[in-house]
Amino acid sequence: MRLSTKGRYAVMAMADLARRQGCGEEGERAVSLAEIAARQQISLSYLEQLFARLRRRGLVKSLRGPGGGYLLARTAETTNIADIVMAVDEPLRATRCSTKGKGCMLKGERCLTHDLWEEMGRQIEGYLASVTLADVVTGRLGAAREAA
Repeated sequence: MRLSTKGRYAVMAMADLARRQGCGEEGERAVSLAEIAARQQISLSYLEQLFARLRRRGLVKSLRGPGGGYLLARTAETTNIADIVMAVDEPLRATRCSTKGKGCMLKGERCLTHDLWEEMGRQIEGYLASVTLADVVTGRLGAAREAA
């Protein structure tokens, strides 16, 4: 199973936004996609597509005009990584079975390893739901791994 480029880039961009958003002297500062694109080395047109989806899902809000750009719609502490990935990607699936209840075998049965891959997908989704943007931006994930 592989996380798509859409999901990875959306998380990178949202982490960048979370890190930069509070840097303005007057409080929250909108961040332009051009700034994020340059820092994260992601195509601006690709980011525009991703942020349109993130905005529709209520994860970011946009400001027009001079000084415009994007802001997090929720705090970094309440925005989990699973929400970001799900906003831009199809649901994470580790099985090759269709979502309509049919298995991947010729006669529609489930393969012998179906439950294994389905549970792995649930574990990954659970993990991503347990990690927030704040965890990523503050480096809490690396600190937890080093402490273990």
